[in-house]
Amino acid sequence: MSARKDSAVTTDPTVSAVASSGTRTDTAALEIVDADLRLGDGEQTVTALDAVSLTVRPGEMVAVVGPSGSGKSSLLAVAGALTTPDSGSVRVGGHDLLAMKTAQAAKFRLEHIGFVFQSGNLIPSLTAADQLRLVSHFGARGKKYRDPIALLEQVGLGHKADRRPDQLSGGERQRVGIARALVSAPSLLLVDEPTAALDRARSHEIVQLLARETRESRVGTVMVTHDYDVLDYCDRVVEMTDGRLTPR
Repeated sequence: MSARKDSAVTTDPTVSAVASSGTRTDTAALEIVDADLRLGDGEQTVTALDAVSLTVRPGEMVAVVGPSGSGKSSLLAVAGALTTPDSGSVRVGGHDLLAMKTAQAAKFRLEHIGFVFQSGNLIPSLTAADQLRLVSHFGARGKKYRDPIALLEQVGLGHKADRRPDQLSGGERQRVGIARALVSAPSLLLVDEPTAALDRARSHEIVQLLARETRESRVGTVMVTHDYDVLDYCDRVVEMTDGRLTPR
């Protein structure tokens, strides 16, 4: 591990490296406090999250590692207003997600939370530029969205703005997915195994890009990954084990 990552790890997974330095910080991009989540019924009940707390600041990238079934996906679902925890609190950019009704939460997700999926999750018939334009098409009137072409330029794909997903490599599709997630200028970026389908060189390229965009866009990023080779690009690493979150 690099010195940068090691110096950023704190003894409390709820506190960011920025906050622990004593420097005044912005409103947290994500603040989860004592979240519990149980899935299933009766004897089949599984504790997905057990008193989980996590704070991520704007411009901070946090990696979440842990074995399959440890609760990582549940953490992303709760942070992204896709699942409501049984108890605890969840705030994104200071907004209380648990106080929102279903329609409000869906609208908030679209405007304030960006998602990056394992394979880019692009629409086959749309060009790279149109993948990004679609976000603003469904977004709120009057909200300012980032320019799709400028964003594609920023991730190194301005020259392929008119290409469809089948005309792009795996790494290029992931970069389009990252750009699409940033179109709405979100407070929070949730990234699920972005390097799962990539080779080592492309994996480093994608996570380095995520780290750069996190800092430059001042977005709080939570990345679930099994790829320990890319953890040096993150500010902090936390580990999920049996639904509990601990610093690593």
